[in-house]
Amino acid sequence: MIDLLLDPNAWVAFGTLTVLEVVLGVDNVIFISVLVSKLPKEQANTARRIGLSLALIFRILLLLVLSWIIALTAPVFTAFGHGFSWRDIILLAGGAFLIYKSVHEMHAEIEDPHEPGLQQQAKAALSGIIVQIVIIDMVFSIDSIVTAIGMAQHVEVMIAAVIVAVGLMFIASGPISNFVVSHPTTKMLALVFLLLIGVSLGADGLGFHIDKAYIYVAMSFAVLVEAVNIINKQ
Repeated sequence: MIDLLLDPNAWVAFGTLTVLEVVLGVDNVIFISVLVSKLPKEQANTARRIGLSLALIFRILLLLVLSWIIALTAPVFTAFGHGFSWRDIILLAGGAFLIYKSVHEMHAEIEDPHEPGLQQQAKAALSGIIVQIVIIDMVFSIDSIVTAIGMAQHVEVMIAAVIVAVGLMFIASGPISNFVVSHPTTKMLALVFLLLIGVSLGADGLGFHIDKAYIYVAMSFAVLVEAVNIINKQ
């Protein structure tokens, strides 16, 4: 352990992995923020804390079973000329879930009644929200850990980076959730972002890599435009 603390390569790997985990965790934070926006404030805080705690637990557990994670990238069957691994299958399922959930929430935002009494009846149960957070946590955890395995040599460095990244996500999740609740139009932007991430995950599962930088740049521009609109309304 002392050797790692004195190793500059370990510190470089730690910094790089922390930034990577934060970037990959943005998707997770936005998904959780959208889900908990349907709950009363106290339950929303509980669901957010549970969701991010599960994200941390999943990532640490997966790091402790590296051999199993590495095996996830080995093809288990071939279809249409592409070898599908368990990682591909999980990404496909997670992408499909994100696409379905995003479209469903968009439909609910536009079509569902918005009277206060009916809104209260439509609010999802806390347990149902947590189950959905668990599902997508598993997808994002596997995707980020498989990426991290190729960037560091020591499990201790990976775990430290994950803990710091999830801590930063925990700090940022509250303000992001409050902002989404206070500005309903941003929720639609978040849902579009999640839809694009779902398509990206599905494409990765099919063997077509889409650079997320394109998605982040496009959404950053959309967020900038929305920020200008919000400022003008104030």
